[in-house]
Amino acid sequence: QGQLVDSGGGLGQAGGSMRPSCAASGFTFGNNTMRWHRQTPNNVREWVAGMDTGGEKNYLDSVKGRFAISRDNGKCTMYLQMNSQQPEDTATYYCQIYYHGMPYWGKGTLVNVSS
Repeated sequence: QGQLVDSGGGLGQAGGSMRPSCAASGFTFGNNTMRWHRQTPNNVREWVAGMDTGGEKNYLDSVKGRFAISRDNGKCTMYLQMNSQQPEDTATYYCQIYYHGMPYWGKGTLVNVSS
């Protein structure tokens, strides 16, 4: 049974950086569609970043140029590098990885950015 464990959130300040990670186990990790989503304190859930099977990356407009999605196949881990953080980035961040067409979700890691 596949499992994702996301971590690396925490408290930060505007202008700072953070790198949530998502460790996968129980399935082959490599050319999977991978995504990060977030849920804000107002319960707005939105897609943040994605990487398709060919490695092409896409981002929510408000995080373009600040966030970067990546993966380390050897460590079976995906990352979301967050730079120039803003208070509006405060949310619980969830990783999502597709395996054999099925989505797997992490349980979320909280990122809290103060002004």
